[in-house]
Amino acid sequence: MMRRRTTLLTGCTALVLALGATACGGDTSTSGGDDKALSGQTVSVAGVWSGSEQENFQKVLDAFSEKTGAKTQFVSTGDNVSTFVGSKIEGGNAPDVVMVPQVGVVQQFAEEGWLKPLSTTAQQSVGANYSDAWKTYGSVDGTLYGLYFKAAHKSTVWYSPDALAQAGVEAPATYDEMLQAGRTVSDSGLAGFSVAGQDGWTLTDWFENIYLSQAGPEKYDALAAHELKWTDPTVVEALTTLGELFEDEQLVAGGQKGALNTDFPGSVEKVFGPEPEAGMVYEGDFVAGVAQDQFGKTIGEDANFFPFPAVDGGTAPVVSGGDAAVVLKDGKNADAGMALLEYLATPEAAAVWAGAGGFLSPNKQLDLAAYADDVTRATAESLVGAGDSVRFDMSDQAPAAFGGTKGAGEWKILQDFLRDPSDPKATAAELEDAAAKAYGN
Repeated sequence: MMRRRTTLLTGCTALVLALGATACGGDTSTSGGDDKALSGQTVSVAGVWSGSEQENFQKVLDAFSEKTGAKTQFVSTGDNVSTFVGSKIEGGNAPDVVMVPQVGVVQQFAEEGWLKPLSTTAQQSVGANYSDAWKTYGSVDGTLYGLYFKAAHKSTVWYSPDALAQAGVEAPATYDEMLQAGRTVSDSGLAGFSVAGQDGWTLTDWFENIYLSQAGPEKYDALAAHELKWTDPTVVEALTTLGELFEDEQLVAGGQKGALNTDFPGSVEKVFGPEPEAGMVYEGDFVAGVAQDQFGKTIGEDANFFPFPAVDGGTAPVVSGGDAAVVLKDGKNADAGMALLEYLATPEAAAVWAGAGGFLSPNKQLDLAAYADDVTRATAESLVGAGDSVRFDMSDQAPAAFGGTKGAGEWKILQDFLRDPSDPKATAAELEDAAAKAYGN
């Protein structure tokens, strides 16, 4: 693997002047003056984002350019970040910065020796601006490589206020109350929930919220690391709980067959589209963006959310996902790339996208007033307020062969479980078999 690194045109001294660094070797800082000493350099950034997400991230990159003089170039990785980056490194054309959406991929890149550890300045910002949980998820073997810039709150249930009002239903406080609310909505003419079974990742999110609340954070962490087998009774119990939803024709729009033919955007459409079929849809805060951008809903009026409720007397879960910025050693402007990460670690950078919408930041120093609406402000407050109790999406922590591959592993097994949830023990055994192969233990 190529280890060449091109020396920056303006050198370390210019970086110090531009960004207030105290030392060379990547310890640059965006806290200094705006004298544009990165002018003439281009930072290449790769990520999965497209559409409005890419447009809004470009606003952040433009703010970085305005501050430092560096140009930026964004390139889409497609869904398979690992394959994209590996091919670029092999071809000698590695990007400087990659936005990585899975903890497992950050770990993979670090183990391959592809990543630069975060600079001292970036580490100090993470320590001051983030809860320890985010530092943990960005670290591999005690070394911090990933800076979580954009987060997702995956413990939100979105609903049509009109649908719940017509059914005489209020936001539930427990999981059982939520299912009962769904049945009441069904009695009024709509299914309780729209389920995006065509996209296996949504089913993993359902399972993770139930499991975290029901089994608790310690077992969640153990299962995520495959230190606990998927045949454990707690897994069977969570699958049994999930199966009660899947098998109830009152609760799922179109029943099991309909759910398996519904992708994520389609699940949002069934609640907020022109011809509603359900009153509620569970997924992350990003449901709001689809409801607003594609169906013209006013968030807080035509669409709202309640937190995923506690299961069987447990604590209400807060499951998150996120995109970690990492710097590749083989990037031609890796040092300038590190300067970008130092900027992304600031509340100033987070505020740019927060004002544009469709964004949550795990940066606890970001003023909640930066968010454009009260609903987003509430989801951000819930996410940041969870502190170290937040847990990262379990499937995103797993090897991609188990937790992140369409038609395989956990995605496929849970789709099969949606089709026939009658034997949770057999499903748990299938999950354990697939996990053991993927984790190699």
